[in-house]
Amino acid sequence: MSIATITPEALNTLHSSGKQVELIDVRTPVEYNEVHVDFAKNIPLDQLDPQAVIQARNGSSEEPLYLICRSGSRGQKACEKFVQAGFTNIINIEGGTLACEPTGLPLVRGKKAMGLERQVRIAAGSLVVLGVVLSLTVHPWCIGLSAFVGAGLVFAGITDTCAMGMMIARMPWNQVGQTTSCSISKS
Repeated sequence: MSIATITPEALNTLHSSGKQVELIDVRTPVEYNEVHVDFAKNIPLDQLDPQAVIQARNGSSEEPLYLICRSGSRGQKACEKFVQAGFTNIINIEGGTLACEPTGLPLVRGKKAMGLERQVRIAAGSLVVLGVVLSLTVHPWCIGLSAFVGAGLVFAGITDTCAMGMMIARMPWNQVGQTTSCSISKS
C-alpha cells in the first residue's frame, strides 16, 4: 500500500477553512522547538506508538491523521508504522516543515538548533577522519573504523534507516526535557 501525501499548500487550505487538522511532528524535541507548524503535536519517531496516538486522538478516528518531519523522510517512516499497526487514513506532508515555510502555514520559531541530519554528517565524517589518522599513526588496521562507517552509510542509504541517527537523536543535547519529550499535547 502506498502512503498518501498532501502538499503544504493543500494542508494550509484545509487548516484555513476551519477544518480540524491533526498534525504530528515526528522530529526530535529540539528540532521541533526550533520551528514547527503552530498546530502540530510533537511525538518523536523513536517514541511513536501508533496505538496510543489513535486512542488519544481528539477527533474521529475516521478523520485523517497528518504526519510531518523536516523534509518528509521520517514522516514517511512514521506513516509506515501506522499502516503496519492497521491504520490506513494516514497522510504524509510532502517536503516536511522545510516546504511549509513559504506557504503561509502558521509557524512557531524558537531557539535555533543543529538538525539531526547535520549531526549525523559531522559524526560520520569525524569517525572516518579519526580512522584514517589512527591507521597512519597507530596501526594500519585502524582503517577498519573508516570502512565500518562507510559501510554503515551505504547501508543507511540503501535501507533508508540510520542507526547513527537514531542513536544521536537520543543524546541529551537533542532532548528538551522530561515533560515535553514524549508529549502528545501541543507544546
